[in-house]
Amino acid sequence: MTTNKQLITIKGTRDGLTLNIDDSCSFTAILEELDQVLSTQYIDDDSPMITVNIRLGHRYLHNEQEQILRDLIRKKNKLVVQSIESDVILKQDALQWKEENEVKVITKMIRSGQSIEITGDVLLVGDVNPGGKLTATGNIFVLGHLRGIAHAGSFGNRNAVVAASYMQPMQLRIADYISRSPDYESSGVYMECGFIDEKAEKIIIDRLQILTQKRPELNGFERRILNG
Repeated sequence: MTTNKQLITIKGTRDGLTLNIDDSCSFTAILEELDQVLSTQYIDDDSPMITVNIRLGHRYLHNEQEQILRDLIRKKNKLVVQSIESDVILKQDALQWKEENEVKVITKMIRSGQSIEITGDVLLVGDVNPGGKLTATGNIFVLGHLRGIAHAGSFGNRNAVVAASYMQPMQLRIADYISRSPDYESSGVYMECGFIDEKAEKIIIDRLQILTQKRPELNGFERRILNG
């Protein structure tokens, strides 16, 4: 004798109800079982509204299907859908995520008057000459001389950093913070980085090794370079 597989499990939390929906069955089967399951749930008319969070697993719903699901739950007294979560994303969303998170490797010299803008992190194997500008929405890493302008976190990411083999920038920018050229000898300094110190509310330039303490999430940078 076989037993029917349970397609929907309901878990009560402090924030309401969480519905975990099987991601291998048909959408029609989901609607039928959901209607039956919710019909067995007794909710007092004097009870406040109960929020419902739906977890789809590896299932993607089109807008029409999502609306049907919301309408079905809304018909049940005192229930309102707060969120619908899926582990599946659209291709364009995946491509956008890749664009924003991959490290772009550029091998060239940025000369005076030239400006390069990058979405995500950038690794420049070369120099940024005085008058040149390198902008990135993420972090900036320069394997060479940084003598021009570097603007990291250009869309407002204050956790972004600028690191260079040879740091002597005309101007350093991170998000909406701006720092002028550091006050050290004109010959520049090797292997340094710039980051925002939230307590001091300014850009700090320090030894490159300090990044492992200040931005531990950058430990994955090497893996991202190796994996492409």
